[in-house]
Amino acid sequence: MKETFKILEIKQSVFEDNNRQAEILRGELKKSKTFLLNLMSSPGSGKTTTVVRTIEALKNEMKIGVVEADVDSDVDARTVSQTGAKVIQLHTGGMCHLDANMTIQGLSAMGTQGLDFVILENIGNLLCPAEFDTGAVKNAMILSVPEGDDKPLKYPLMFSVVDVLLINKIDAMEFFNFDLAAASQRVKKLNPNVSIIPISAKTGEGIAEWAKWIRTEVKNWKEKDND
Repeated sequence: MKETFKILEIKQSVFEDNNRQAEILRGELKKSKTFLLNLMSSPGSGKTTTVVRTIEALKNEMKIGVVEADVDSDVDARTVSQTGAKVIQLHTGGMCHLDANMTIQGLSAMGTQGLDFVILENIGNLLCPAEFDTGAVKNAMILSVPEGDDKPLKYPLMFSVVDVLLINKIDAMEFFNFDLAAASQRVKKLNPNVSIIPISAKTGEGIAEWAKWIRTEVKNWKEKDND
């Protein structure tokens, strides 16, 4: 019997459209030589504290902007704005992730002219943000020690799409049953090329290495052929 209806794969078409928008955004960032970092994590991982530490480490070397994304509130934007970085707050209206179009809107409203480095602080969860290309140059993630070293087993996609993993709150390692070597091994199995940097956003341990990674990536992006 011949079917009388059409099947439309919504999810596939949404991803295809988003990927096109993401590539357009990367092209614009390439022209302006602005490095956009998509930073993801669970709630409570220390993401905003890490952003503040990052700005403090680099603000004398480069002009920095931050796009803060939350379902609601402007708490994080207020905190980050005290660093002197250029900041804008995005409210997603219940959406659990950022996509390329949202990112474009945020960057456009903030204005990226003259900015060397922009941090996109994504919505706090380990599911939806991993599925959507925001148009960022690189993806980063924070895994905090209290979350446990088994998170790569539970959320493999997230750990597969990141270029760098920050393992935060290492100052609290003695209070939690967190095996750094096991966590690193699990992540490397999913993503052999990922950089793993243990840090403490609270004490500043590891921030120098993290800042060095950013300097290298920003430099490489600025020197990238724009033809």
